[in-house]
Amino acid sequence: MRRILLTLATAAALTGCSAFGQDASCTQADMDSAVAVMWRPADFGGTDAAVIRVCVEDRCEEQKSGDADNPIAGVSVRLPDDIGAVTVPVRLKVTAARDDRVVVDDSRRARLTEQHPNGTSCSPVAWTAAFRADPAKGLTSLEGLSLR
Repeated sequence: MRRILLTLATAAALTGCSAFGQDASCTQADMDSAVAVMWRPADFGGTDAAVIRVCVEDRCEEQKSGDADNPIAGVSVRLPDDIGAVTVPVRLKVTAARDDRVVVDDSRRARLTEQHPNGTSCSPVAWTAAFRADPAKGLTSLEGLSLR
């Protein structure tokens, strides 16, 4: 009996469980506060046929539309980690790579939501929002964005 209890205690210690059934360990996943915009490269023509520029307040990031054979591409605009649950302006501008013609010019306001990638009692805390870049509708919900 003593050997069984010792074996169980050792197994519990190695798996990060306490004797009281509480898991006090946190994973080490990292996450930044950011607004992400995703799109299907095929929606914007051939490979790298467009340049997608996303601005949140005064911070901007841009990227070519990507390989038309890939199902999803995206860009994120990093925000201060302590930004909190605020509403921020988001602007999307898509231009044709060949002739700099504006394909999409849209803006929305995004309410940042709190994220805990390692659980609510563990750090980090990140504030995020996400959109889809649609060639006809501009910034839309990610709902319905398929990987196919």
